[in-house]
Amino acid sequence: MDAHDDEDTRLRSVASQNAAAIRLARQRAEQRSEFYLAEGQRLAHMGSWALNPSGVFDYWSPELFRIYGLDPVKGVPTLDEYLASVHPQDREFMAGTIERMLVGGSGCDVKQRIVRRDGDLRYIRWVGVPSLDDGVLSGFVGTALDVTDQERLNQELRRREMYLAEAQRLSRTGSFGWRISTGEIVWSDETFRIFQYEQTTKPTVELILQRVHPEDASLVRQTIEVALRDGKDFGVEHRLLMPNGSVKHVHVVAHAVSDESGTIEFIGAVTDVTAAKQADEALRTSEQQWRDVFENNPTMYFLVGAKGIVMAVNPFGAAQLGYTVNELVGQPVRSVFYEADGEAFQGNVALCLQHLGQSMSWELRKVRRDGSVLWVRETARAVLRANEVVVLIACEDITERKSAEEKIRQQEMELRQLLDLAPQFVAVLGPDSGRPMRALYVNRAALDYLGLTFEEWQSSHPQRFLHPDDWARWIADLHSEFLGESPHEIEVRLLRSDGTYRWFLLRSNPLRDEHGRITRWYVAGTDIEDRKRAEETVRHENIALREEVDKVSMFEEIVGTSAALQAVLARVGKVAPTGSTVLITGETGTGKELIARAIHKRSGRSSRAFVSVNCAAIPPSLIASELFGHERGAFTGALQRHLGRFELAEGGTIFLDEVGELPLETQLALLRVLQEREFERVGGGQSIRADVRVIAATHRDLTAAMAAGTFRSDLFYRLNVFPIEMPPLRDRREDIPMLVAYFVDRFASKAGKVFRAVSKRTLDRLQSYPWPGNIREMQNVIERSVILCETEYFTVDESWLSRESSRGHPGNQPLSEKVSTHEREIIEAALAEANGRVSGPSGAAARLGIPPSTLESKIRSLKIRKSRFRPG
Repeated sequence: MDAHDDEDTRLRSVASQNAAAIRLARQRAEQRSEFYLAEGQRLAHMGSWALNPSGVFDYWSPELFRIYGLDPVKGVPTLDEYLASVHPQDREFMAGTIERMLVGGSGCDVKQRIVRRDGDLRYIRWVGVPSLDDGVLSGFVGTALDVTDQERLNQELRRREMYLAEAQRLSRTGSFGWRISTGEIVWSDETFRIFQYEQTTKPTVELILQRVHPEDASLVRQTIEVALRDGKDFGVEHRLLMPNGSVKHVHVVAHAVSDESGTIEFIGAVTDVTAAKQADEALRTSEQQWRDVFENNPTMYFLVGAKGIVMAVNPFGAAQLGYTVNELVGQPVRSVFYEADGEAFQGNVALCLQHLGQSMSWELRKVRRDGSVLWVRETARAVLRANEVVVLIACEDITERKSAEEKIRQQEMELRQLLDLAPQFVAVLGPDSGRPMRALYVNRAALDYLGLTFEEWQSSHPQRFLHPDDWARWIADLHSEFLGESPHEIEVRLLRSDGTYRWFLLRSNPLRDEHGRITRWYVAGTDIEDRKRAEETVRHENIALREEVDKVSMFEEIVGTSAALQAVLARVGKVAPTGSTVLITGETGTGKELIARAIHKRSGRSSRAFVSVNCAAIPPSLIASELFGHERGAFTGALQRHLGRFELAEGGTIFLDEVGELPLETQLALLRVLQEREFERVGGGQSIRADVRVIAATHRDLTAAMAAGTFRSDLFYRLNVFPIEMPPLRDRREDIPMLVAYFVDRFASKAGKVFRAVSKRTLDRLQSYPWPGNIREMQNVIERSVILCETEYFTVDESWLSRESSRGHPGNQPLSEKVSTHEREIIEAALAEANGRVSGPSGAAARLGIPPSTLESKIRSLKIRKSRFRPG
């Protein structure tokens, strides 16, 4: 029993040892298998992978980690980590491929690019197949093959094929292969283009013969037959007749090769030599034409070798020098040049030889056989002719031109001597690309004045000589006038060598060539210092005289010495030099416009326009157009643009009489002018700047008008900057004798009458009369009396004054107050006396001393019927 147990134990031990040995052998076999697989994948640059149906990688082989440049220590990558290594341009495609595998259970065989972490770009062929377990998808297994080397080799091959095709296209040379045994012909793309066949066409010998020019068909057939018979290299040049009728010249060469079995194949090239043939033909034609020109042209032609020997000369050139062609050919060309110019010619030829193909010109002298000298202008070019450099020289006889130039130089020298003796400054200027002009000549008088040499004057900037105050004006004239097409003159001060300035009148005149281009400016400068000083003296005298005259005559039409009038004139003297707006108030006829004109005359605007506008005399519908102008088509009848009074008064003064009669909408436009100094024409949209001083006048009570809403308060305050109130004539009775004498003298002179004096009774009556129409009424009364008076003493019909007095002296109050209480009665009384007439010397308006338009407006507003005051 013990022995049996021992044996059993021994057997189990041996079995256990065998089992362990077997397991170890299997483990080592598996390791060797894995090593062989890994080594095989490494050598093949191919890795393997496994992907479960959930889209998770279960396995990546070591080679796959190496291919993708990923670290195996970090474990198998996720699908997103894998896609991150795919090239951005391929990433979407690979994501879609894997999604289709997972959804459809299909395999894949695609190519992708990856970018490794070190930046290396690799090409990968990715193959995957589904794995089924009892017909159920259990995942996918696949390989990733690194095909980068193959892909780059293919790219290089494609690039070289492209280079070859492009080289053939540029050289117009196609290639072909011709296997004799089968008759198969293979063409390159360029060969198809040369023969003008579609690339889908199968090339054959018959197809080639269809394109061959009929005149060359026999030659080509014979060449093909010899090639088929002998199997040797061949070459032929012939023409092709294309479908459109054009002709091509081609050069065909072929080399015969044979394989081990002795089968012969021709490999050759077809070159389109049409352009070369045409160039050869053109060259032959050109050479013949050149020879005709060379032999028969009346220009001297020489063909000279590099060593200066005459190789050819045309008959005309030889005859001009008194030789025959044979006498000059083979001789040194320097032998026909003037001795002093021979070295210069040799240098010019050497320079020409250095610049092959470039034309050069020079002027030299040649000597004829008889010893006479002629000037020539030579144009030469070195060219390559039969592998030898030669110089072709064309000679133009310029002897007459040189003689004329010499005469001109002599005349210029004489002219310069004359100009140097002239007391005036004379200069000649020419165009210059870098600046407006360049200095060419200046005479001695100018140089002596400036204290410079000619070279110093040439290099000096003009600003150095001009007075600083004249520089900007001279620059402006330089570009606008002086450099123009017409003669020009300007007065400037020039700096003398002693540092003082003198006035000069500079006159310039342009000179043009035959094309109308300015080539010179001739400038003459005349000293006008004495004249300018005399003008300055006269100017100062005129200014003083004008100031004296202004002081005496500024108020020449304003007569009177009363304190009331002198107070007004004192205010005029103060406000006139300023630019302030002035509002003149007072009864009608008190001389408001005379005061406005006096303000303008004493202002800085006196040399510009004084524009007077009677606002009451213009219909309300037209007042805006009259003041501010209108555009064409602004309203019916506006057939063209019209400038308003504000534009006519630009820079001067505008006087708005009876400003209280303006409509409200026009008041608003006037307010804009006063506030913003700009306005718009009626019907226009463009703002116009207004540099105008405004003086306004009115007989109305503007305060009452503002209260009544007929006059804008903001406009009133803008106008009432400097108010001047004119006193009525009844408040300055001490001025009446002076006014009477002034008007009597004025109207008597016009009528050709002479009065010894004014009747004392008349003068007393005139002084006691209240003058409701003020000075205007007095003027009318005296003018009428001058016409009617036949005695040597001036008298006035007292009935004209008594009627006014009998009405209770309505003029003792301002018209604005009378209007508020007795307006209707006063107007009706005046209409009754004037028999219903408004205008005219004897009309109601003249009797009341107001404008007819104002009275008409009042009559309409009070609804007074004028017809009931007319007789009959």
